[in-house]
Order: sequence, then C-alpha cells, then structure tokens
Amino acid sequence: MTRPVNVAILGATGSIGQQTLDVIDRNPARLRLFGLTEGRRSTKRSAEYLIQGQAGEPDFDARVEAMVTDPRCDLVVVAIPGARALAPTLAALTAGKEVALATKEVLVMAGALVMRAAGERGIRPVDSEHSAIWQCLWGERRESIRRLILTASGGPFWAHPDLDLDQVTVEQALNHPRWSMGPKVTVDSATLMNKGLEVIEAHHLFGVTLDQIAVFIHPQSVVHSLVEFVDGSLKGQLGHPDMRLPIAVALGYPDRLVDAVPPTALEELGGLEFHALDEGRFPSVRLAREAAKAGGGHPAVLNAANEEAVNAFLAGGIAFSGIVWAVERAMAAFGGSRDSLQEILEADRWAREYVKVNSGRLRT
Repeated sequence: MTRPVNVAILGATGSIGQQTLDVIDRNPARLRLFGLTEGRRSTKRSAEYLIQGQAGEPDFDARVEAMVTDPRCDLVVVAIPGARALAPTLAALTAGKEVALATKEVLVMAGALVMRAAGERGIRPVDSEHSAIWQCLWGERRESIRRLILTASGGPFWAHPDLDLDQVTVEQALNHPRWSMGPKVTVDSATLMNKGLEVIEAHHLFGVTLDQIAVFIHPQSVVHSLVEFVDGSLKGQLGHPDMRLPIAVALGYPDRLVDAVPPTALEELGGLEFHALDEGRFPSVRLAREAAKAGGGHPAVLNAANEEAVNAFLAGGIAFSGIVWAVERAMAAFGGSRDSLQEILEADRWAREYVKVNSGRLRT
C-alpha cells in the first residue's frame, strides 16, 4: 500500500491552514500532517515539525527551511500571508517538493523566479479562481486557450455605486458578502486589488499573456473561473464557495478526494450574473497589469505598497480610497530594477518604506 503524502503547512492557524488540516483529518489514508508553522496560537497538533513564531524571529526561518527541505516531506502548503512566504516557497521548490500555493504574493513578486524553480512540476494553485482554471485546463493544449476569465464577487462595495469610498469604514470593508477570510485579503477583495494580483498570478501559472486574462464580476461566486478556447467554447468550474475544495484538489492531485465538500445542488443555484469590471471606480486591475508589463521590481512594489497601505487603513491611518492611491504613487516614484531575487527584495523594502514615510500625505 502506498504511504500517505507527508504534508507541511506554512500558516496552519489561518483560515486556509485550518481548512487544510480539516482535509488532512478526513483523508488519513491519503494524507498525513508532517509539520506546520502556527504563529502565536497553538493548533495542539502532533507532527515531526511544530514551529511557532514568525518570519525574522531567531531560528524561525532556519527551522522552516529545514522542514520544507526535509527528505521525508512530500508537499508544502504555503498559506503564510504576504511577501514572507517567498523564501520558504523557493526553498521547497529548489528541494524538489510539490507546492500547493495559497499566497498569491509569491508569484506576484517573483513569478519568473518561482516558476523556473518549479520547473516541469509546476505549482498546484489553492486560490479558488486559479484552481478552477487549472482544473479546466486538465487534458487541454495550451495553444487552444483564447483567454482566461477570472471571476470576482465584487466585494462589499461593487453593488453600491453611489457609496463614497472616501468614507468607507474598516468594519464595512471587512464585511465580505461571500467569503470568510483574513483582514488583509478581505480588504483586497473590497478594493479589487485581489483580482489585480490574481491576473499577475495567472499570467505566471498558466503561461498566457496579460492580454489573455479578463476579469468579470460574478456576485454569486458559484462559477469560480472559466477558460475560453479558440473554438469559441467556454469551460468553467462551479460550486458553492468552500475553500476546502481547491485545497483538496491541490492535495489529492492527480486524483480527486471523495466527498471533499458536499455536492452542489443545481436547483439551488438560481440565476448567475456576470458584469464587466468598472476599472474607473476600481483601478487596481489596471495598476497590476501596468506593474506586470513593466516587470523587474514593479510587481514587488505593487504588492508591498498595497500591503502597507492596507495595514495603514486597518489602523485608521489612511482612508479606504487612499489604499489604491498609495500604490499608484509608489509605482510612479519607483525607479525600476531587474528581476533578480536581491533586487526584488530591495524593491519590496523600498515600497514599504515609501508608504510608511509618506503615510501622512496619503490620508485621503
């Protein structure tokens, strides 16, 4: 009998990490918890590696690298939020591990470097949108793709065009209509920056041009994304919003885990709406395309400036509308760089400092 897959989870106490543990628990013959990082809270789990703390703390990074490169580790689930997920992801890929990636910033910052490290294995996406596209492409030839269509719930403000975004409160921004996520990702959904980051992510994951990736608002969040082929056909992946499904797809690939989520009852779906994205009101996707086209350190600046601006908003330092404005200002001020790891990390550091230093001028 084939032994279970040894899974390491980076970020086990977050939403994705907790749901990953649930998938592992319900599939003991297929999956085994090998190790995890758990921040300040304890998961009260047993495993070969139980690493508590955060990136940058004494010995934390070294212990994480030891875990993800351990010869007994088969698959690493990357669910640490933000830029600090980059180093352990590269370490795992360089060691030849399968990586299930939930942290989109890794590919946004250093997509070319990460995909080179992944090689022919590629990366197993955990984002629901990219998992949907990945599933739609199984058995398909890349030259048959006309475009990828990312769907967006629209967040809490898309359906309220008369709402003054300058006056949005933190509580309003965190009130997502469909998904339960952490504060940073929820705010990204409200600004639609998450879709901008996902455009860059899809560009690297699936090897298509930026112009071949479209974004549509789909408030029901049932169609998680679609692929349009050159013959005019569309293929989509549908299901109720439940992150355990893309997690199970990534952990079980190339097989599907039985009863990962309850089946979708078609008679309960009702009408499905699709709307064009208003990039005037929500310019994040445009900024992301510009950053990806500029290349070098620009995507890292986009990502880092957004992280710091979201933090400032959550702390009451800037207005909701100031988030995207801060990102645009940082990108305009950035002098550019190549895409070596050192220069990407320097671009990340520069953008964070830029937003922090200029936060007083970014209040509105």
